[in-house]
Amino acid sequence: MIRSETSARVARVRFDRIEKKNAITVEMYAQLGAALAAAEADPQVRAVLLHGTAECFTAGNDVADFLNAPRSPGASPARALFDTLPHMKKPVVAAVGGPAVGIGSTMLLHCDLVYAAPNARFQLPFVPLGIVPEFGSTFVLPMLAGYQRAAKLLLLGQPFTAQEAFEAGMVSELVSQDKLLEHASQVAMALAALPPESIRLTKRLMKSRYTEALAATIEEETRIFTERLSSPEAKEAMSAFLEKRKPRF
Repeated sequence: MIRSETSARVARVRFDRIEKKNAITVEMYAQLGAALAAAEADPQVRAVLLHGTAECFTAGNDVADFLNAPRSPGASPARALFDTLPHMKKPVVAAVGGPAVGIGSTMLLHCDLVYAAPNARFQLPFVPLGIVPEFGSTFVLPMLAGYQRAAKLLLLGQPFTAQEAFEAGMVSELVSQDKLLEHASQVAMALAALPPESIRLTKRLMKSRYTEALAATIEEETRIFTERLSSPEAKEAMSAFLEKRKPRF
């Protein structure tokens, strides 16, 4: 369900569960983390391209699978992703078309360049589900978008457009849907042709000032997120989601 192949010094990591809108299972998190770690370790890889199709990036967590996953306090099925993507020394390019929900949006905050088609639809639906945002989004998004814009996206949890994501700093550039994957691939290949040590050092200089704060935020979010899963609010919100009805708070 996670496909990875390398050509022209670019590792292309692709969501491949299109029949479920690329909803991410616990197994897929492990596969995704492994694919990114392999790309980081491979001396033949100079850049990474993360994508789904031009019609669908990922609908976020497979809710039923996520809720049934065994976990210890403060742990997350997404830990393999948390532990790899923010620490990638090689440049990561993302191409987003269609839904990018929940972690499908928050993972983009850790990519270096993000290209989105006009059909892209983003959402951070954590509060409506009775939980809290994850993957450092409560730290990175206010830094990118400013507090009020981040508050609108994180507190209301409503869908927003590619243009709004661009204005919030989540997206580098808007690209037509028919050119999305080609354009992102060309950018990844352009990065792969640049001096790799210069890229590594530049990424380190940009990120080093908030690396510890980001790590601490991810840990705190994960702890509170896990605690909230057993709260009455979250149980009612998740039940309503699975039963396709309005929650009763």
